[in-house]
Amino acid sequence: MKKKYLKFMYGFKSMQLYLILLCAFISHAQVVLENEIKITDFGLHFDGSKVTSGATNTGDSSPYDYYFGRNISAHGDCIKTYNEYVFMTWYRGGKDDRHVMLTRYNTNTGSQVTVEFPHRHTGYQNKYWIGESHNSIAVAVSPIDGTIHLLYDMHAYSNTRPSDGSLSNDYFRYSYSVKNAASVPDGEFTLNQFVQNNTGGYKHLSLNGGEDYTNFAALTYPQFFLNDAGDIFMYMREGGNNNGAYKFSKYDATTSTWSSFTHFNVLNAKNQSGIDYNWGLYGNMKYVNGKIRIGFQRRLANNNDKYQYQNGVYYAYSDNQNGTNAWKNHQGQNISLPLYDADLIKVMEPGDYVQSTEANKVYIVGDFDWTVTNNGDVHIISKVKDNQYNVTKYLHTYKPAGSTDFITTEDFSRATSIYTAGDNIYIIGLTSAGRVFVEKAEGGTNNFTRVYEATSGRTFDHGRVHIADGKLYYYLMEDSSGDARPLYLQIVDLDIHQDPFRVSLTSPTSGEVFEVGETVQISANAIDENNGISKVEFRVNGSYHGEDNTEPYTINFISNTEGDQSIQAVAYNTNNETVSSAEITINFKIHDPTDLTNDVYKLKNVATGKYLTSDDSNLIGSDSGDGVAKEWEFVNAGTGDFVNINSRTSKGVLRFTGGSAGTMINTSFSPPRTDTDKIWTVHYHQADDNYSFETNNVNRYLYHDVNEGIIHSSSSDNGSRWVLESTSEDLSTDDVQINSIKVFPNPASESFTISFKGATNASVIIYNILGETIYKEVTSNQTITINNHDRFKPGVYLIRIVGDYHKVLNTKLIIE
Repeated sequence: MKKKYLKFMYGFKSMQLYLILLCAFISHAQVVLENEIKITDFGLHFDGSKVTSGATNTGDSSPYDYYFGRNISAHGDCIKTYNEYVFMTWYRGGKDDRHVMLTRYNTNTGSQVTVEFPHRHTGYQNKYWIGESHNSIAVAVSPIDGTIHLLYDMHAYSNTRPSDGSLSNDYFRYSYSVKNAASVPDGEFTLNQFVQNNTGGYKHLSLNGGEDYTNFAALTYPQFFLNDAGDIFMYMREGGNNNGAYKFSKYDATTSTWSSFTHFNVLNAKNQSGIDYNWGLYGNMKYVNGKIRIGFQRRLANNNDKYQYQNGVYYAYSDNQNGTNAWKNHQGQNISLPLYDADLIKVMEPGDYVQSTEANKVYIVGDFDWTVTNNGDVHIISKVKDNQYNVTKYLHTYKPAGSTDFITTEDFSRATSIYTAGDNIYIIGLTSAGRVFVEKAEGGTNNFTRVYEATSGRTFDHGRVHIADGKLYYYLMEDSSGDARPLYLQIVDLDIHQDPFRVSLTSPTSGEVFEVGETVQISANAIDENNGISKVEFRVNGSYHGEDNTEPYTINFISNTEGDQSIQAVAYNTNNETVSSAEITINFKIHDPTDLTNDVYKLKNVATGKYLTSDDSNLIGSDSGDGVAKEWEFVNAGTGDFVNINSRTSKGVLRFTGGSAGTMINTSFSPPRTDTDKIWTVHYHQADDNYSFETNNVNRYLYHDVNEGIIHSSSSDNGSRWVLESTSEDLSTDDVQINSIKVFPNPASESFTISFKGATNASVIIYNILGETIYKEVTSNQTITINNHDRFKPGVYLIRIVGDYHKVLNTKLIIE
C-alpha cells in the first residue's frame, strides 16, 4: 500500500522532552543540545542488497536494492543555514515515491514547511529500482538576493550514458527560486517560488538556461560554498575516477547568472609534456579563513604502482576571492590553472606510513577531510591500509599558523570529517552505538578532548554536519528499518561565545602586497549587541588615519613609501567605550618590472613568434602556448640579483652548455641554484615592453635562432627578446582595475554623482540597508549622475562598483 506523506510541525513545545534529552548527554564545558526537531517520518533509504547494474525490478513492495551505497537522504551537501532558517533536502520514501523534498525550519518560531517537487530519484543509470547513492541534492541560499539553488548529482550521465539514451535530456539537473524566496512567510513557501523550465518542470539542463551539453554533461559530486562577500560558488567533478577534473562557477546575484567554468585541473593530463598518467581527485573545495581552498587525494591511472586506488595528500589555496587565479601551494609558491601536475601541490604521502611495496596493496580510500582555522592552522586527516600486512593507520597532518612544514602523527583515533569554528577544530560524528559525539582541539594541535556525547535516547544511522555562527546543525537519519525512515535535525551549541562588543578588519588581509601609490580600501565590521556603534576609527602604524560613522565602515589608504604598514580598527560605542581589532600588516613595494618572481609566465620570442617549450631535457619553440611545458617561473637564485629560470614540468632550471655560443638545455636540478651556468640576469626593455635574459652577465642571451633552435648567443637582436605572458590575470601588466571612487554631494537629496577611475566597463549597483537592489546600470563612463525621482528614501545606501576583472570597491551614500 502506498505510504502516505504526513506533515509535522514541531515548534518550541514539550519542554519536558527537551529536558529528558538534555539529561541524556554527557556535557563538558557548555556544549549542549539546544533542540531536536523531527523533519519527517519518510526519508528515503536503500534497505535492500547491493546488486549489479543488470539487477531486475523486484517490485515496489520489496526492499530497495542499490548499486553503490545505502544512503540517499541526509546525504551529500544537503543542509545550509540562512538567517534564522535551516534548509534541508531529502527524498521522500519509499521506493514507490522518491519525490524531491525541500524543508525550511525556522529556528525562531519552531515552524517548518516543506516543498514537494514533481521530479524524483532517478536510480542507477535511470533504473529507479536500483538505488543510486550519488543522486544527492545540494542546496545553497544566496545571502545577497535570497534565492535558493538546488543541484542534483546525476553521476556523470550524458547523451550516451546510460547507453539507451534515456537521460539524453536529463543528464544535468538544476532548480532555482525567484529572488527573496528564502525568507517568504511559511504560507508562501511553495513550489510557486521556483522557476519553471520551458516544459513546465523544475529541472534545468544548465545553470543559465537552455541546453549546454559541452559544459554540463558528465558531471558529478555537486557542492556549494559561500565567500565572505556572500557570493555562491558551485563545483563539480567532470569525467571519471582516474581521469577527473574539478570545475567551478560563481553566481552573480546582481544579474542572476552564473559565470563560465574555471577549471582547477583538466581531463587527459597525460597529453601534457612531462605528465605520464591521467589522474582524478577525491576531496573537496571549500571557502575557509578568507580563501577558496582545495584538498584532495589523487587517483592515478597507473595500475602497476603499490596504490590500489588513491595516493597522496594535496592542498592549495587562492588569494583571489573568485578563485580564477593567484593559486598557491602550502609553501606559498605560485601555481597556475588549470593544474596539470598534482605533485606541485603535494603535502605528504600516507603510503609512506605502511610497509608494503607490492602492486595494488596500499589502500587509501575514505576518512579523508581537511579544514583551516581562523588563525590559519591547516588540518588534514587521512587513512591508509596495508593489505599485504593487514595494518590500518589513521593520520592527522597539520601545520600550525606561521609554520613552514606539516606535522603528521599516527596518534589519532579516527574520524571521517574534520571541521572548524573560530580557532578550534572539531571531530563530529556518531559513536558505535549511533549517538552524536563532538571532540574538540585547539587549532594547530592534536590534543583532542571529547566535549559532548549522547549516552541514551534514539540512535542514528548516518548524518551530515553544517556549522554556522558557533552552532552545530546535524541532519540525521534515525537507525530504523524500511525504505522510509525518520529524519531529524539536532542543533548543538558549541560554546563559542563572542564578545558582545567587537570589531574586526575584513579587508585587506594580513600579508597582502600592494604597489606604492595604489589605493587600498580598508574595511571593518563592528558590533555592539547592547549599545550602538558611533564610529570606527582606522589607525595606520599606530596613528590615527581616519574614521567612518556609518556601515559599512570603510576608508581608503595610499602609501607613498615602501615597506610594511600596520593596520588596526578601533570601534566606539554610544557610551564612548572602545574595542580594538587585531593588528594586521600589509606591504607596499615600488613596481620593479624586472622582478618576475611572483608569477608563472609563457615566453614568446619576438623574432620567431614561438613559445619557449620544455621537451624533456631539450628546449624547442612551439606555435602554441598551451600546456605546462610552456610555463616558466623565475626563482631567486640566492646570489646577487640572479634568477633561475625553472620549467613547470618535472624538469628543472635552464642551463647553458659552455662559455661560447651553444646549446641550452633543461636540467634535472631544482631551484635555487647558484652554479654560474644556471643563473640569469633579467633585462626589461620598457620602450618595447619585452625582456631579454643574460647568462651570468657574460653578454650572452637566451636566443631563438630559426635554424639552430634555442641557443646561448651574443646577439642582442629580436631573437634575444621575449614577450612575457602572465598566467595570472591579477598580475598581468594589461589589467585595468578600479582604484578610486567618489560620491558628491554626500549626503544628497535630489541627485548625486558617482565618479570612479581605472575601469573601462563597470556595473554600478546601489543597495538599501536590507540588501535590496535600488539601482543598477552598466556603464563605460567613469562619471555617472543619478536623479533621485523618489527612488531613494532617506537613509544609508551601499554603492558597489564592479569593474574589469571583477575588481570591486564599495562606498556609502546618505540620502537626506
